[in-house]
Amino acid sequence: MQKDLKIGDQSVPYTIKLSRRARRMRISVGSEAAVVVTLPWGFKQTYAEKFVEQKRQWILKSLDYFKKFSGRILPKASRHEYLNRRQEALALAQRKVLQWNGIYGFSHKRISIKNQKTRWGSCSKKGNLNFNYKIVHLPENLVDYLVAHELCHLKEFNHSQKFWALVGRAVPDYKKLRRQLRNFGSVFVS
Repeated sequence: MQKDLKIGDQSVPYTIKLSRRARRMRISVGSEAAVVVTLPWGFKQTYAEKFVEQKRQWILKSLDYFKKFSGRILPKASRHEYLNRRQEALALAQRKVLQWNGIYGFSHKRISIKNQKTRWGSCSKKGNLNFNYKIVHLPENLVDYLVAHELCHLKEFNHSQKFWALVGRAVPDYKKLRRQLRNFGSVFVS
């Protein structure tokens, strides 16, 4: 369902998408200025409208962010893109895990490359490290942060103060990089 967010004298269109898999409301701003509100199944549309209004400043900030990328937007996720870049992403992830684990010295199991829509990486309780193939599009400092972040989950399987202290040992500016990675993630969500 298409709606409009009124901002001064301009109107920003957004789409409300119902999802049986969603557990909470979510807003994504895509590279082509597409604003999508994902609403869990059974939620009323008025909740989405209120949510959009509450997130008005964030939406505007995200739309402004994409103006910087005019003419150089990253490719949308497709199976073809994934298959073409998977090996490159795996080599990058393996190299970076080796580099950053030189500092941490944690033991891990498998390193996998996935084609995920909203996650950059994850660490399983079994010690497997998973990365999105789209890491090949990230600046190197964001790949470094991401890999250090996932490695630290091998020791602290949470986002506690201990976890962030561990990340900060190797990546002191992790807060700034975390924000940048979140913004960069919007390029791929839509």
